[in-house]
Amino acid sequence: MVLPDDQDPKHRGLFLGVDKGPLAGQMLAPTHWAFGQLCSLAATPSPASYFRESRLPAPLIADALNYNLRFTRDDEDVGVLATLGGEDTGYGVPAGGELRAATGPAYGRIWNADIIDALVEHFGDGVSGHWRVPGEFGQRVNVTRENTTLFASDRDMFVFLADEDRRIEVPNRRNGSGGSMARGFFVWNSEVGDKTLGLGFFLFDYVCCNRIVWGADQYTEVRIRHTKGAPDRWLEEVEPVLKEYDEGSAQPVMQAIEAAKERRLQDDLDAFLANRFGRGMVEPIKAIHLVEEERPIETLWDVAVAATAHARSIPNNDKRLDIERAAGELLKLAA
Repeated sequence: MVLPDDQDPKHRGLFLGVDKGPLAGQMLAPTHWAFGQLCSLAATPSPASYFRESRLPAPLIADALNYNLRFTRDDEDVGVLATLGGEDTGYGVPAGGELRAATGPAYGRIWNADIIDALVEHFGDGVSGHWRVPGEFGQRVNVTRENTTLFASDRDMFVFLADEDRRIEVPNRRNGSGGSMARGFFVWNSEVGDKTLGLGFFLFDYVCCNRIVWGADQYTEVRIRHTKGAPDRWLEEVEPVLKEYDEGSAQPVMQAIEAAKERRLQDDLDAFLANRFGRGMVEPIKAIHLVEEERPIETLWDVAVAATAHARSIPNNDKRLDIERAAGELLKLAA
């Protein structure tokens, strides 16, 4: 049951009172995220943003949520994740008595701690060893709060590690000259239902001081939704991928690159680019290849290089990753 904060009416606070299960008798203060989930579970006509921004008193909001929850959800249809402990605050709520998530019955929680344990086991602590928080322009840095690529909050987590010591030499990378690329990967998750578990693997040139990845190539991704079978799928599908990526040699990568360089495009180039990147990307991708390579696009590798080069000019991170992901998929066509 959702209850208003009677001790402080001006605060307009709400609590979730639990009367069944292991948390029976607890009064939980929802986080910003959990309140939005409660509103979704209650299927209220007014979204959570309306309740937050309105001047409606807390008792009225509690009544609206309770009325809808009564008719849309049974007790067993709502799962909660809470943080408990501490001394009584005086408001009838234990210090740290916080509702972190309110999810449906089909939610399969993958714990951030399990993911971190697996990363440490396979890749180390992110500071020592080969796999580390990336440096700046290829140079190692002392990891601080300002330059770290390891993040965690009450809502989600994100890890970016790179192997910049064992770089992969790529012949004819740009303008007929060779170059080297490093391996990197992203891992993200939310144990409270904000996003899926995801892993992104890629090659790249370097990371700048703003922690932007430059020259990303061969971006591939694995995602697992938080369904009932998600915890088992994490162990069965993702753990082996992490182990293989850690222990794998550069040879398969080099073979894919060489195959892409030999695979000449037989189809209409404009149609080929439009089908994979969208019509709006055709001319920019062709143009940047002409500028950087001083010749038209001829092979799959040319397309991958040109697409990732164009992606670097796009400020929107999601859009840039979409292009880099599509470019990475091209190398599979050469296999």
